[in-house]
This record gives sequence, C-alpha cells and structure tokens, in this order.
Amino acid sequence: MTLPRRQFAQSLAQSLAFSGLAAASSVASAANANAQTQRMPTLLPRALKPGDTVGLVSPANASWMSDDFDYAIDTLKALGFQVREGRHLRSRWGKFGGADAERAGDLNAMFADPAIAGIFAMTGGSGCNRIVDKLDYATIRRNPKYFGGFSDITCLLNAIQRQTGLVTFHAPVGESEWNGYSVENFQAVVMRGEAATLRNPEPSRGDNLVARGERTVTLRGGKARGVLVGGNLSVLSSLAGSDYFPDCRGAILFIEEINEYLYRVERMLSTLRLAGAFDQLAGVVIGQFTKCEPGDGYGNLTLEEILNDYFLPLNVPVYRGAMFGHVKLKLTVPVGAPAEVDADARTIRLLQPATLA
Repeated sequence: MTLPRRQFAQSLAQSLAFSGLAAASSVASAANANAQTQRMPTLLPRALKPGDTVGLVSPANASWMSDDFDYAIDTLKALGFQVREGRHLRSRWGKFGGADAERAGDLNAMFADPAIAGIFAMTGGSGCNRIVDKLDYATIRRNPKYFGGFSDITCLLNAIQRQTGLVTFHAPVGESEWNGYSVENFQAVVMRGEAATLRNPEPSRGDNLVARGERTVTLRGGKARGVLVGGNLSVLSSLAGSDYFPDCRGAILFIEEINEYLYRVERMLSTLRLAGAFDQLAGVVIGQFTKCEPGDGYGNLTLEEILNDYFLPLNVPVYRGAMFGHVKLKLTVPVGAPAEVDADARTIRLLQPATLA
C-alpha cells in the first residue's frame, strides 16, 4: 500500500531521527567503553623512612581490646615511625570500626594531610565494601602515599589502584605478627625501595627428615610479565562487575583465602571467570588457602583439583604456596606494580621499585 505524501515524510523523518539517536548512542557507548578500559597512569608513593609520621586507621572491623591498639602502635614505632591515630580508630559501630562515614572520613583525612607519610590499616575483617564508594579518589590521586593491609583491605587496595593508579600494598596490618621475615620483606619493598624478588623462606625441617612447611608447587611452568593485582579471593569476587574491580588484562593475579568451604572457593573462582577476569591474564600466583576445607557432604573436589580446573586451561605460568595472606610469615606484594612471575623458580620479581626514594 502506498503511503500518503505527508505520512511518508513524517515516517521518513522519524526513521532518520531514530537512526541519528542510535548512532549517537553507539558513539557514546563506544566512548564510555574506551574510557572504562583505559588504565590510570601509575603513581608511586614515597618510600617510608624512619622518623616519618604514619596514620593508623580502622576501615574494616573494630578491634576489641585496648591491648591491640597498644601493640600496633608499639610495632609501628619499632619500625621507626611516629604514629597518629585516626579520629575514629577506636570507634565501633556493630562489628565495624565506626560508622561508614567515620571510617571513610578517617582514610580521606589521612590522605589529605601532608604531614602523614603513609597509612596502615589496623585490621581486616569486613566492611570495606561499604565505604569503597565514599573515598575521595581525586584527593588520593593528588596525594600519593603508602597504604597497606590485607584480607578485607583487598577491596580498598584494588579500588584505589584502579581509580587513581596509585600502587598500594598487600602487606601486614597494624595488629599482624611482625616477625623477622615479614619485617624484612616490608622494609625491602616499602622502605628501601628495592626491585626485590619475592620468594618463600627456606623451609625449616626441624626434627623432620624433609621440610613440610612453606613449600611451593609449580602448576604450569614458565615466566610472564604483567601488573600485579589481587588479594583475598572472596573480597575480589565481591567486587566483580564494579568500577573498583582490578583491570586484569595482561596482569599477574595473586589470590589467597581463609576459612571458606571448598565449594565456596569454587564458586568465587567461577564468579571471576564469568566476569572475564581470567580471559587475558599473564600469570597466576596462589598464596595460602588457610583452613579451606571440604566441610560436610560427599563428593567435594579437593583444593588442588579446583585450582587445576580453573587455572591450567589458561596456559599461563602458575604456582601455588606463596607466603602471603592469613599466615604468620608475610610477603609484601605491591598492587599495581609491574613484575615477572617465574613459576619454575616460584618467585615474583619486581621489575622496578614500588616506592620513590
């Protein structure tokens, strides 16, 4: 049927307008996608030095005993620092170290204060997801400085790195056990600014014929280079799909976990796979999975089977057993720093210092 001239003109105008809107929408979507895939330029914090003033904050769980605060402050002083407490360091709201605005406010204030050289998290636990969208990333970008912790602090480490380009540190928290191995690794990476090679300590066999602890295992050999991203597996999986999840393209992913049934570990890895995090990885370093057990039920996959199932098909270098996470002996791993993983030697070699002299 032939349309009347006026009706045809109106239809043609509507079609052209719709096409224009669709084209504009496509251009805008492409621009947004391009913006989302661009990495921020890398920012390095200044190396911490004895005599520096550092801040101590509680962005996750509350600490329940005054002795915990005394221990953390004494530890930081023993490292050579002067310590300033966050305004709400000793606060509590439910299980958290203060209300959301208080915890985020303390972290923002420490970054904004030029007298503060670095910031230490008191402890992990939970709650960082509640404040990650309340951080002042523009201020953080203008004031790059050391920020470190582990466990739930994984959320803030990766969010800050993704949003600002600042290298952050998967490192002991204030109330961690700061033993000789942990202190030496921290000082090498953060205070001396070494392009260090991160490796497990020589296993101690004690009275045993063969050493059992601190062992590492190569899943797939080889070397690869990329930017380090990662931390606690459950925290990472909770960020999937958000603007605070790390950019995994060409990256070296490092993961660890504690107190999770193996079916939950498998589900977390599946979440990361479905989010595309494994698609372009350069390498994988698996830390300690402390007290991750089958639980009740029949037919559970073992941890080894789960890790092999997810990481061997990637055809990239992978090793497990690295000393980071919920263990006494801790490596300090800089999030956002370029590194080389050697899965045969079971090492992570920083390609440049992670702090400025």
